[in-house]
Amino acid sequence: MFKLWQFGGGVHLDTHKTESTGRPLRDAGLPEHLILPLQQRGTSTAKPVVAPGERVLRGQLLARDENPLNPPIHASTSGIVKAIEDLPLPHPSGLPGPCLVIEVDGEDEGLAQEPMEDVRDLPVEELRRRIHEAGIVGLGGAAFPAAVKVDPGARRRIDTLVLNGAECEPYITCDDSLMRHYPDDVLGGAEILLHILGAERCLLGIEDDMPEAIAALEAAKASGGYERIEIVPVPAVYPTGGEKQLIKVLTGREVPAGGIPADAGIVCQNVGTAAAIHRALVHGESLTSRIVTVTGPGVRKPQNLMVRIGTPIAHLIAQCGGYTEHAQRLILGGPMMGLALPSDELPIIKAANCVLVAGSELVTGEKQALPCIRCGECATTCPVNLLPQQLYWYSRADNLDRAVEHHLADCIECGCCDFVCPSHIPLVQYFRAAKAQVTARQRERDKAAHAKTRFEFREQRKEREKLEKAESARRKKELLERVQNDAS
Repeated sequence: MFKLWQFGGGVHLDTHKTESTGRPLRDAGLPEHLILPLQQRGTSTAKPVVAPGERVLRGQLLARDENPLNPPIHASTSGIVKAIEDLPLPHPSGLPGPCLVIEVDGEDEGLAQEPMEDVRDLPVEELRRRIHEAGIVGLGGAAFPAAVKVDPGARRRIDTLVLNGAECEPYITCDDSLMRHYPDDVLGGAEILLHILGAERCLLGIEDDMPEAIAALEAAKASGGYERIEIVPVPAVYPTGGEKQLIKVLTGREVPAGGIPADAGIVCQNVGTAAAIHRALVHGESLTSRIVTVTGPGVRKPQNLMVRIGTPIAHLIAQCGGYTEHAQRLILGGPMMGLALPSDELPIIKAANCVLVAGSELVTGEKQALPCIRCGECATTCPVNLLPQQLYWYSRADNLDRAVEHHLADCIECGCCDFVCPSHIPLVQYFRAAKAQVTARQRERDKAAHAKTRFEFREQRKEREKLEKAESARRKKELLERVQNDAS
């Protein structure tokens, strides 16, 4: 019996998983056009290496960035580069950003792939480079570059790889579908990651309400001889799929505040990321597609689709039979941590695991927020052991210093506090706003410190030049006096 630990807080939610798993995984097909945002993460923007009018093939490099936190972007199918222009990004603001638009030609012609017999024939640094060049990011929703995550640094020793298959948010089943249909890719990716990290074991955490996926993984493990990989069912409690929470459940270790899992000897990757790494290194495939759950009461045929990156959401809705009369709001992600979208013309990006077409029962924003009654339910359910009610008061009062002192940065924005709040206060929205203000304030402080350093450096340079001029004048005067004395 594998020993499990518990994290504090958490909530039991209606899962709504069967709506999408009741239908088989299918290919979403090719849309008429693809929209690929060049700003994949943060403010860094990849630079196009193709031009409008150029024909591209599936897997061809389209854009890259010198910033390692912004992996390359590849064509998801063949077609003509129609434009490089500013278009709305898949974000609640709908603000535009630079995008590369491909007019799909329907032939789906791809670049020749270079499969490998054994990835262990290559140095670890070369494997990391190939993961970066394949454009692989974390597919659990954060989209952090996989190549950076599997390079914890020489001073950290990694003994355990944790694969996150605990898909705890309601409605989302893309990882469940992946593990059911591609268990060999998941376990093959785990073996590669163990090799790269030099880790001794892999713990694959999967919620115990996914029996088909567990059976598929166990069968693949038995046939493939993956002896260092342990498939561990975990209780279906939200947010078990949070990185720190899953590490706690599987290993009992705590990731230090402000630290990363590598500080506890662990690297955690989503199962989809592991499968993508396997496809990239063994089969030579760049990340150009992923499984997306399209679900919710607002869509006629909820299901999981294999989707080309850049596909407009409207195409996926059409593949699922269109909207129902219950459709109220589009959400990218799940109902707890997802982002509301203003339009279905926005594209699927690498981080998109679910398109939820919410009905009126999920549109919590329509509930009237009432004053906080200090019941403490939010603190009881917080999986990070924070005091959400205190963070709420400090955030609302714009007392950011006190909010930071109460570990605002440790909030994982899981929404548990929102879920149990009897006053319907949108707590996470306050925390997100406060975090943004703290980041902006720190950016201003950094700019001021940089400006001060430049000013001091300039003053030092001016003083040095002044002294040098004075010294030069003194020497000239001495030389002149010596010449005059010699002449007399």
